[in-house]
Amino acid sequence: MRLYVLAFAVMITSLPFLAACSQQEKSPEQIRQDTANATAKLKRDSVAVAQGIKQGLSNKTVLDLNTASKADLASLPGLNDVTAERIIATRPYDNKDQLVTKKVLSQSQYDQVEDRVTVTK
Repeated sequence: MRLYVLAFAVMITSLPFLAACSQQEKSPEQIRQDTANATAKLKRDSVAVAQGIKQGLSNKTVLDLNTASKADLASLPGLNDVTAERIIATRPYDNKDQLVTKKVLSQSQYDQVEDRVTVTK
């Protein structure tokens, strides 16, 4: 009798596991629909990623040398925190060429940021 009760208990406790393992078969139409939905989602996501990359590459914010923060200046290509501090320390600027004439940046560094900086008075 104990054997039957034990066997019955094992069957009852294993039933949820067996039910979880047996999934219903999807029809070919359901598979096609799922594939079409996944493909459409992937296409939307790919377009969004491409637009984000394009926007990021073309986003050239112009910074004012007399008012830009250290973090903003350090974000410019070829510049770091030390260079940004030097730019701030030699303010004010009358024109952006003074980055080179005041020897804050080398000519090659200036060439990298020339179109990304301005000076307003």
